[in-house]
Amino acid sequence: MGIIFALIIFEVIIIIHELGHFIAAKSCGVKVNEFAIGMGPAIIKKKKGDTLYALRLFPIGGYCAMEGEDSDSEDERAFGSKSLPRRILIVCAGVIMNFILGIIILAVNICRSDAIVTTKIASFEEGALSHETGLEVDDEIIRINGMRIFTSMDISYQFQNDEDGKFDMVVLRKGEKKELKDVSFAVDDKTMHIDFLVYPGKLTVGSVLAETFKNAATDGRLIYISLFDMIRGKYSLKDLSGPVGIVDSIDQVIENETDEKTGKIDWQSLLDTMLSLSAFITINIGIFNLLPLPALDGGRLIFLIIEGIRGKPVPAEKEGMVHLIGMAALLVLMVVITVSDIIRLF
Repeated sequence: MGIIFALIIFEVIIIIHELGHFIAAKSCGVKVNEFAIGMGPAIIKKKKGDTLYALRLFPIGGYCAMEGEDSDSEDERAFGSKSLPRRILIVCAGVIMNFILGIIILAVNICRSDAIVTTKIASFEEGALSHETGLEVDDEIIRINGMRIFTSMDISYQFQNDEDGKFDMVVLRKGEKKELKDVSFAVDDKTMHIDFLVYPGKLTVGSVLAETFKNAATDGRLIYISLFDMIRGKYSLKDLSGPVGIVDSIDQVIENETDEKTGKIDWQSLLDTMLSLSAFITINIGIFNLLPLPALDGGRLIFLIIEGIRGKPVPAEKEGMVHLIGMAALLVLMVVITVSDIIRLF
């Protein structure tokens, strides 16, 4: 079941991404040679106009192949023949669609909930250490250890990645910002105990929209935090997860939502988690694609920016070679991550 969920999530995200490139290319007058769902041999294919539409055997991706995308072409509808702003739009369109999909999923998931989980403290447990060390009822947490807090997930992230149970916080108290040093929580066997509850927020059009974009910011920021943590040496390649790791995580989610006695799955709760995971993945795939690396949309965008600065494009063959090398490097990285996932499982 984990594999099925993972395939559905990734395939929908990839189709939406490539559909963004497709729509933008068609709108800008670029010839699209093929729009494919899946990889490998074609199961169904149909040519309409200049474009071959194909459903391929393996549901592990898809692509939008444009004329003159990685090579020179004399066709007046080739990608390279279009103006720089149009090509930038086409390159960025897939990422834009990822963000739109993520925002829609987040909004749907928030609307399905009973209330919004705020960052404003409602009450403390008796003898709460965090209360004794500075926090008060009605404090709205806006920073923890320097990180801006958008959602309750940001609070959870900071708490889960702490070692000593002490935090520097900035809270909004009676309309004024107040800095708190060494707000503490009890730690038992390396597990920190959260000793306060937050207020539920009402579901209105305004609150849903605000919470949707806050959650998108939370999800998107995590990829940069993770990259910086890797550069600083906090994480290594073995800590990364690929498709195999994600399948395992989904399996664990399904197991948690399954009643041990009856074997019945809590489908409502599982759907909530799957929607949250899908939004997180599509937003982060969008942001990852913007990284200035060969073979990614961000890498292509860098070449377009260079063209704008120097006044002429980099030869298509040279750019294509850079992207080919980049793709090979990404595939090697994916193999390393997959092997690491399998070793971790067994």
